[in-house]
Amino acid sequence: MLHRRDILRNGVSAIAAIASPAVLRAQTKPLTKVRYNEVVRSLLYAPYYVASTNGYFKDAGLDIELATGNGGDKTMAALLSGSADIALAGPETTIYVANSDSTTKARIFCGLTATDGFMLIGRTKPEKFEWSMLKGQDVLGFRPGSTPLLFLEEAMRMNGVNPDSDVKLSNNIAVPARVGAWLSGQGQYAIFIEPDASQLELDGKGFFLASIGATVGFADYTAFMATDKYLADNASTVQSFTDAIYRAQKWTASASAEEIGKAVAPFFPAVNPQALTNAAARYQKLKIWKSSPVIEPAAISKFEDILVNGHVLDANKRVKFEDLVRTDFASKAK
Repeated sequence: MLHRRDILRNGVSAIAAIASPAVLRAQTKPLTKVRYNEVVRSLLYAPYYVASTNGYFKDAGLDIELATGNGGDKTMAALLSGSADIALAGPETTIYVANSDSTTKARIFCGLTATDGFMLIGRTKPEKFEWSMLKGQDVLGFRPGSTPLLFLEEAMRMNGVNPDSDVKLSNNIAVPARVGAWLSGQGQYAIFIEPDASQLELDGKGFFLASIGATVGFADYTAFMATDKYLADNASTVQSFTDAIYRAQKWTASASAEEIGKAVAPFFPAVNPQALTNAAARYQKLKIWKSSPVIEPAAISKFEDILVNGHVLDANKRVKFEDLVRTDFASKAK
């Protein structure tokens, strides 16, 4: 697709000469700045990176300022404190805030991933993996109360492993230090998001055993959210953001793994390009990325089931779908 400046350069400047002043002003309208905080840096969020590198945000009139929280609690804190306009995190953060005493509430408005994107990695490759192999072993988990840990524990329970008594979970390692902890010898098993899992495989430092998301099934895992006030005061900006994400979701659904790897590469300068391609191919095969920003009630209901099973949400404190999700932006985009 030709960029507007290329079209003008190729001889249709006459159109601009007869265009109304209002049209010309629209073309030079300043971009709207959006302070965006992602929970971690991961290929799991490829559609966002695609929207950035392919220029979809700029086409939508947005200038995105990116920050990485390295934890759902930190990302949500940025949102509630006003240092971020839009955040990407697990729905559990919105649920926790809904049940808290905070007078500031957040709502999900756009879905990104259809289920967990973490892979179970082992130090050796068995002929056939069985979940029972985790019993009595040290497993590198994730932050308590986070979606990666909750989904891992759910996968264990579904396969006859009690996460409270059958394994030793290490959940106190900071997100940026997890790969280093594994490389230093901590744990016999671990969960890693992409592209870390594929990079460890390429380096011969870990072996893929199972997909947590494929084991648990579909339940919206990460989503874009904003405070009620921001959604009310900046509806057009939120709609433009959702439109750009949906455009990127459609591109990602039809692109090859190699194309996706190249599109996200600027966000992962230290990662082997082959690891990016392998990771993209794995996520495509597992259908981890949503092809639409729409979130269905059943997906949130299942997500809350997992929180209840993980003992981080009382059954009588489940939050109603309409109190968690604003459906109008995604519905309009679709």
